[in-house]
Amino acid sequence: MTGPLSVEDPLLRPVPFLSSVMQVEPQWIDYNGHLNMAYYNVMFDRAIDELWFKLGIGPAYMRERHGSTFTAECHVRYLREIHQGDPVQIAIVVVAADEKRLHTFEEMRHASEGWLSATSENMTIHIDMKARKVAPFPPDIRARIQAVADAHAAIPRPDGLGRKVGMPTRTA
Repeated sequence: MTGPLSVEDPLLRPVPFLSSVMQVEPQWIDYNGHLNMAYYNVMFDRAIDELWFKLGIGPAYMRERHGSTFTAECHVRYLREIHQGDPVQIAIVVVAADEKRLHTFEEMRHASEGWLSATSENMTIHIDMKARKVAPFPPDIRARIQAVADAHAAIPRPDGLGRKVGMPTRTA
């Protein structure tokens, strides 16, 4: 899937990419009775893999063109507990992209009730897997990614985008 995106392609609509609906698996539940923090990342990663496949940078891209992506930075916010068996869907916005990087923001929601459980903001880098170094995306892939980033630029910026970790300052 490395050809140009057509105007009818759902990726070019000014709406977030929606993952398939996933279920919280029993072995992912921790002793607090909710989804363990590590498995939020598993679910976010599965959703990103779905988008990467649509962009043409999935497993076949790695095998055939020796390129892949690595996560360089990730900021997850846990906003509401999710439990075993809950259906989850993840919305992804491509916030920005350049020749070597993708900046994405993901929202994990309860798939049937719609409430927000967690967010994940990520900086992903493109890797030449033969050299194991950061490298530019090939022009066809770069064009596909940019087309999606341009479409997503029309989406209102998600709440929490660019947020940093820190203790709130108290005033006297």
